[in-house]
Amino acid sequence: TVSPSELYLLPVYLYEDPLQPVTSDETVSVGGTVTLTCRVTESDNSSLQWSNTAQQTLYFGEKRALRDNRIQLHRSTSTELSITIADVQLSDEGEYTCSIFTMPVRTARATVTVLGVPSKPQISGFENAVPEGSKVTLTCTSTGSKPPARLRWYRGDQELEGRPDVVESVPDDPTYNVSSELTLEVSRSDDNALITCAVDHPSLAPGDKRSEHALRVLYSPVVEIHPESDLPREGEKFHLQCLGNGNPEPTSYIWEKKDGELPPLSRTDGAFLIFEMLNKSDNGVYLCHADNGIGNSQGEYTLLVQDPTAMSTSSGVDHAVIGGVVAVIVFILLCLLIVLGRYLIRHKGTYLTHEAKGSDDAPDADTAIINAEGGHSGAEDKKEYFI
Repeated sequence: TVSPSELYLLPVYLYEDPLQPVTSDETVSVGGTVTLTCRVTESDNSSLQWSNTAQQTLYFGEKRALRDNRIQLHRSTSTELSITIADVQLSDEGEYTCSIFTMPVRTARATVTVLGVPSKPQISGFENAVPEGSKVTLTCTSTGSKPPARLRWYRGDQELEGRPDVVESVPDDPTYNVSSELTLEVSRSDDNALITCAVDHPSLAPGDKRSEHALRVLYSPVVEIHPESDLPREGEKFHLQCLGNGNPEPTSYIWEKKDGELPPLSRTDGAFLIFEMLNKSDNGVYLCHADNGIGNSQGEYTLLVQDPTAMSTSSGVDHAVIGGVVAVIVFILLCLLIVLGRYLIRHKGTYLTHEAKGSDDAPDADTAIINAEGGHSGAEDKKEYFI
C-alpha cells in the first residue's frame, strides 16, 4: 500500500488509464487531406469509434457509418483507429470525437483547423505611364484567406513599406478579403522596375503566390553627340549623330553651331548633322536639341578638323612601336661592331722582313743586306704590327 503523502513519488504512467483514447489536433488547408488517429495503450476488445462535428458516426471499428466517399479507413487494429478526410472544406472544421465503448465510455477530442487558401494577389492603380516626379498609388488585393493573409510589397528584392493591411470579413463565409496600398514617387530610374505584391499565409510556402507589375515612367531625354570617327580630316565626308535617351524616344532634333551659323556644306537629317566636305573653317562647338514631348535637352560636341595627312592615334602608336624596334636593332648592331673591333685588337699578327735582318748592327745599308742574307742567329727580330 502507498500512503497519500507518497503518491507524488509514483511514476506518472501509473496514473494513466490504458483504455483512455489519445488523439491530436490537426491543421489542413482547403482541398487538402487530413488524417485523424485515435489510440489506446491496451485493448479489452472494445471497438473505437470516430464521430464528426455533428456527432454523426463516421467509422465504428472497420465499419463505415456515414456515406461520404471523402472519408476513408486508414488503419484499424485493436488499439488504433485512423481515418482520412480528403478534399477538406471549410465546413469540415471543428471538433471530432473518438470514443471507446467500455464501462464507462471513454472519449477524446481532436480539433481540425481548416485554412482558407488566399487567392493570387491582384495589383491595380498603375495602368498608364506617368511622368517622372509624379506620385502613384498601387493597390494589392487577395481574397479567400483564413485566417487573414498578410500582403508584402517589393521593388526587385527590396521590401517596401506599404500602408497597413485592410481586412474585411466575407458575409456568410469564414474567409477574409485583404488589401494593401503602396504610394511611390517615381523617377527615371524606376522605369521598367518590377513592383511585386506577395501573399504571406500559413497555407502557403514563401513566394507561392505573388503578382508583378512593371512601372512605366516618362522622362525627358539625356542627349549625347557621337562623331562618325575620332579623327575628322579636311576634305572628307563626316557626320555627327545625336542620341537622346528618353522615354519616349525623341521625335524632334534641332542642330546649331555655337557662336555662328551651320557651315554651308553641311545639312541636317533628323538626328544627323552631315558635312559633305570638311574644312578647317568648320571647327567649333555644335549643339543638338532633342525633344520627346516630355522635355527638351541638349548635347554639345567640339569639332576639330585635322590635316589630310594626319594619322589616327592608333596609327601613330603603331609607328612609334616600329621606330622603337628599329632603334633597338641599330643599338644592337653598334654593340656588335664595338665588340668585334676589340676582339681584333687583342689578336695582333707578327712577321719578319728580310730588310730588318741584321740592320741593327750594320754600319751601312750594304752591310745590313749582307748580314740579312747571311743571317745572324743572335740578332733581335724586327717586328711589324698590323691591325
